Amino acid sequence: MYNVPVKLLNTMQPEAKGTLITREAGSTGVKAVAAKDNITAIKIKSSRMLLAYGFLRKVFEVFEKYRTSIDMITTSEVAVSVTIDEDQYLAEITRELEALGTVEVDRNQTIISIVGNEITDTKDIMHHLFESMLNIPVRMISYGGSHHNISVLVPGEYKVQTLQVLNKGLFNLD
Repeated sequence: MYNVPVKLLNTMQPEAKGTLITREAGSTGVKAVAAKDNITAIKIKSSRMLLAYGFLRKVFEVFEKYRTSIDMITTSEVAVSVTIDEDQYLAEITRELEALGTVEVDRNQTIISIVGNEITDTKDIMHHLFESMLNIPVRMISYGGSHHNISVLVPGEYKVQTLQVLNKGLFNLD
């Protein structure tokens, strides 16, 4: 470990203090909100997924075959949604996934990540998050995979609005 601190600044308010990330954990709670653009969401819907052994393995094998990393994943009884940031093989991936079910592709999405120390254990974080985003069309939510990150997927055209409402709702910044 090199133990190099990282400083995050607020894109909306570059003159603001920012957040310093160091090896030592500070207080619990939300520390920063970040965005990742040009994300593609892929939903595979299939009634064959219900109670089916090995369905997710088959889905992941397609992405592995094309050496395409998955950023986020959500599942339900009959559907799985994933996001990718590299769409070089999107046509081939889509074609192979269609053998497993109905495939929907949404391009130009943005992952908004809320990061901090033990934020999934922070009182009222989900309340503030959802209350802030009442008017934002959320495509996916990733919660629980880490104690330090909650991610939401929104259409790219809602990126700035989402960052603004989260900064206001989570940090009381205008």
